[in-house]
Amino acid sequence: MRAFAMLKIGQTGWIEKERPGCGMLDAVVKPLALAPCTSDIHTVYEGALGQRHNLVLGHEAVGEIVEVGGEVKDFKAGDKVIVPAITPNWRTHAIEEGVPPQHSEGMLSGWKFSNIKDGVFSEFFHVNDADMNLALIPEGMTLPQAVMLPDMVTTGFHGVELAKVEFGSTVAVIGIGPVGLMCVAGAALRGAARLFAVGSRPLCAETARQYGATDIINYKNGDIVEQIMDATGGHGADHVIVAGGPSEVLEQAVRICKPGGVIGNVNYFGEGEFLRIPREAWGVGMSHKQINGGLTPGGRVRMERMAALVMHQRFDPGKLVTHTFHGLQHLEDGLELMHHKPADIIKPVILI
Repeated sequence: MRAFAMLKIGQTGWIEKERPGCGMLDAVVKPLALAPCTSDIHTVYEGALGQRHNLVLGHEAVGEIVEVGGEVKDFKAGDKVIVPAITPNWRTHAIEEGVPPQHSEGMLSGWKFSNIKDGVFSEFFHVNDADMNLALIPEGMTLPQAVMLPDMVTTGFHGVELAKVEFGSTVAVIGIGPVGLMCVAGAALRGAARLFAVGSRPLCAETARQYGATDIINYKNGDIVEQIMDATGGHGADHVIVAGGPSEVLEQAVRICKPGGVIGNVNYFGEGEFLRIPREAWGVGMSHKQINGGLTPGGRVRMERMAALVMHQRFDPGKLVTHTFHGLQHLEDGLELMHHKPADIIKPVILI
């Protein structure tokens, strides 16, 4: 089969690989829609996961099942499914101990696609534990909407969960690319009153307002900490969500967060050995400013719940899609858009 892969750090290309086999609990899927991600850029161009050779890229897909294993009960060939970016092994001792499924075989082990195994940017791809990791695409949901659920929507909403957003609270979202925009949408659904969205691109700022942002903070207009502290009369934000940016954004989040507030991080820090926490702004270690960082949950139930929010018109993830290509051969075009991020891009989708 044909696949689009990381050849080595800094280089991608098309390769031929054998079609994956299907275990008794698993499924083989052919893609219907794919979406390149900034995480792919971190992996390829920053070497964030280390050297990889001929690793098939991609972790955002919806598709049609072509084969299921003999012990799969709830899915069959021909079913059109949402494939979460995070596909844990749900049958481990660690899960019984209470370890989040995302880490059930070691830290970040639920992130298998284009990390531990080949990703979804190919004519066919493998999904482990199909009954636990696949969800049917609801009738009436568009493919562009559906392919935003596996990563962009669930990751953004997890940032809101990690920050423990409450009704009537003041929230700051740092970084309003597609994940950050879903943080904004999720925070609005969770009842945020004042909602700061930090970003510089006009298209993202306008989309953030559509999803519920009340204030846009442009870092090109000055230090974002000063801007938010001035806007809140020195109070700061009750909850801060970090959804993008270099390592310095974590330091800014600590400075923006009020004493006793909560920071939720879903940003993929792709470079550097350490992340800085400012000593005084963290109350010399005693400020009760919580910092929670987490890989988004995966699995079937999570995807079904994200889909239910869309189908009941709580929000529309389709607004994220700014560029649509037709045909597997355009994966390279979509990835380059995420690499260079022109002003008019939020998220590209490739329809197969």
